[in-house]
Amino acid sequence: MPDHRRSGLITGLERSAPGAVSTDVDLAPLSRWKIGGRASVYVEPRSSAEAAAVMAVMSDRPEPLFVMGDASNVLLDSAGFDGVVVRIGRRMSRMAIVGRTVWAEAGIWVPRFARNVGCSGLDGIQHVIGIPGTLGGLVLMNGGSQRKGIGLNVSSVLCSDEQGRLFELDRAACEFSYRASSLQQRRAVILEATLALERGDASAIRREMIEIMRSRRARFPKRLPNCGSTFLSDPAMYATVGPPGKAIEDAGLKGVRRGNAQVSPMHANFIVNLGGASSDDVLWLIARLRHEVRVRTGYAMDCEVRHLSPDGLLRPAHEAAEERWPVRAEAADVA
Repeated sequence: MPDHRRSGLITGLERSAPGAVSTDVDLAPLSRWKIGGRASVYVEPRSSAEAAAVMAVMSDRPEPLFVMGDASNVLLDSAGFDGVVVRIGRRMSRMAIVGRTVWAEAGIWVPRFARNVGCSGLDGIQHVIGIPGTLGGLVLMNGGSQRKGIGLNVSSVLCSDEQGRLFELDRAACEFSYRASSLQQRRAVILEATLALERGDASAIRREMIEIMRSRRARFPKRLPNCGSTFLSDPAMYATVGPPGKAIEDAGLKGVRRGNAQVSPMHANFIVNLGGASSDDVLWLIARLRHEVRVRTGYAMDCEVRHLSPDGLLRPAHEAAEERWPVRAEAADVA
């Protein structure tokens, strides 16, 4: 980004979010995968009003924009991002519980949110306790575990559109489905969410969350950086072949690595960063896994993880992977 253009951009952003703007920021430490280059401009708002004001500034700017939480479902490109990253993070992590209603800002860390809700004796979202990431990302993707989604308990969501206008959607308008919502098509920025829950036994809820965490620790790699499940579970494939992890393992690809990215020996639907892995390492593995499973089973596994290109294109990671290594990833040497 040319210096003269960046100077004007920063001036406008500082007016909207004073003290929240930085330049040339390394994104890798902010990513769950610990992969990513540098962002030209980085903004971390402290309120919904600030976030909307930043969106209003960007609506008249030519630079690419990416809004992130903990990047727990995104592969940031190692080449960096020549645009503006807006992070809805810990500066926007307040919450309140009144009766059976829970309100929270989108930047709150999901395990903390679930723990606070459960300890208050409210039942229904224990399944999200082990999911790393922010509430905004969880709502956007209707995330959850045990084939449940947070959308079942969402009553309303406060968002900003691309012009910085605030609007609210109820649960019906969010059109929640398995790991999806209409918010993805609206290109809206989720700023706050309100949930409606039922009363339960706080002790029983706490025991259930402890058991969920114990189960996740036993099944999933926790010590190495990763983005959780790489590929989505397709019901038709699940019924005949099994989940993606099993299909990958049956193809003999558990433990395969490229550079410092590896298909986890613990769970084959996780790709872990052994230290210093690049986005190309991960994309190469995605292309290879997808191709070999498709050859063996006839099913094309789509990615749950999305890839952000340096120029701002955000798309399912398998699309970026197969664009770089069309059908031939299996023929390359494995590091």
